[in-house]
Amino acid sequence: MPVLVSPNVICLTLTHRGHYDGVNSIVGFMLIQLGYDIRFQTLCPVPMIALLNVHPSRRDDLREPDILRTEPQLRVDEYTDSFGNTCTRFVAPQGELRLHNSFVIEDSGDLDPVNPDALQANVDQLPPEVLRFLLASRYCETDLLSNTAFRMFGHTAPGWARVQAICDWVHEHVTFGYSFARSSKSAVEVLAERKGVCRDFQHLAIAFCRCLNIPARYATGYLGDIGVPISDTPMDFSAWFEAYLDGRWWTFDARHNVPRIGRVLMAVGRDAADVAITTSFGSTTLTQFTIVTDEVRAAVAVAG
Repeated sequence: MPVLVSPNVICLTLTHRGHYDGVNSIVGFMLIQLGYDIRFQTLCPVPMIALLNVHPSRRDDLREPDILRTEPQLRVDEYTDSFGNTCTRFVAPQGELRLHNSFVIEDSGDLDPVNPDALQANVDQLPPEVLRFLLASRYCETDLLSNTAFRMFGHTAPGWARVQAICDWVHEHVTFGYSFARSSKSAVEVLAERKGVCRDFQHLAIAFCRCLNIPARYATGYLGDIGVPISDTPMDFSAWFEAYLDGRWWTFDARHNVPRIGRVLMAVGRDAADVAITTSFGSTTLTQFTIVTDEVRAAVAVAG
């Protein structure tokens, strides 16, 4: 049975420094140092899949190569999955395996785009490739939440206002805490328990959106403390979601519920099951999980 390491399930030693400029506004062009150091122990060779590269939509922003490095050095094959994510596959040897990388990416420094006038399309007008993001998935049980979603949000205006109302409710009624993490927790359970980590916030919001015929997909990537007060709480790769309005995907984040700076997408899917950071087809033990997402303050020094 595959073993998945997903965002917000296991948190060990992490770094997420950033720059706080004291205002919630555009801070201009910036460079961000990204990276990870993930280690496993295995008792025998284990095939693995990893989604550790930035999303192809961000490749042109790379200032340094984004290459998965392994210790010991292994053959690593790259492929693109059905969601357009960059994946790598390899066989972990018996003993210790280290997956690591460190690179710089260019970012606009802009807040997540906001468009309160974005409209919701009728289902019969949606592009075929978007329709799968209306369906139930492993962690988003739309069949069990439809009546609840219509009762809670059916009165809201379709489009951006409806998605924002969903984010507002989830943000206000679900309590965040790493001790609440459970890899099997679904949207129905989040609604019942009213607590979770960021992936749980997004699963519930995604499920509500789909129940109201708004395509919604799960997203994961880097999100450091840039443009906000630096937090002393641990973090891992962050989770948010995207809603399809006015012919494009828009970023929403039911956990933070404010536009953020320096969000770097890695992968999208129906829910967290599609974008696990690693999937192991055998027994592995995670021994270290360190994530870095820092604003590079001395931009000129690294520009070359």
